[in-house]
Amino acid sequence: MPLRIDGRFAAAAALLLSALTSGCQPPQAAAPQATLTASSERAARRAYDGAPPVIPHARLGASCVECHTQTGKAVPERGFAPANPHAATAGLGAAASCLQCHLFKNDDGLFAENDFQGQAQVFVGGERLYPHAPPVMPHRAFMRENCNACHSGPSARPEIRCSHPDRVNCRQCHVESTDRSSVSIASQPLGTPAE
Repeated sequence: MPLRIDGRFAAAAALLLSALTSGCQPPQAAAPQATLTASSERAARRAYDGAPPVIPHARLGASCVECHTQTGKAVPERGFAPANPHAATAGLGAAASCLQCHLFKNDDGLFAENDFQGQAQVFVGGERLYPHAPPVMPHRAFMRENCNACHSGPSARPEIRCSHPDRVNCRQCHVESTDRSSVSIASQPLGTPAE
């Protein structure tokens, strides 16, 4: 004769079992969050405005792209490694020699004291090709094909964070500020001949 269990008894037993085991799991450590870095501190990591940033940590045993993935990576005890904007650059990616452009910061005893003060980086809203157009890119796209590396995700600075990172082709609307020749006719009023 099959054993029959009342539905109320089964529900009560399941509830009791879940109450007894709910405290058995060890607490999970929270994933490291990206720390926002002041723009002035980020600018200090560059030799000049637009230069590639220096590497702000000591040499680690891993390849750069182990932590600096296409989306960035939480690294225990170190924080959040920003995303790699070069992953989609032809000829670069995982096989790139990062140290060709990015150097470890080492200024111990190399410089003599002087009064030089570099020009401060200016952070303003992006210019537009014509009124009501999306902002143009204030930098070249070469070696920065992965727009989301800087403009979305945990390491994106609030002043440049994108509100629509799910769209696929950023350059469909955002053109390079130096690339006005391909869209110059759009800035002409209707009926005006383009030069």
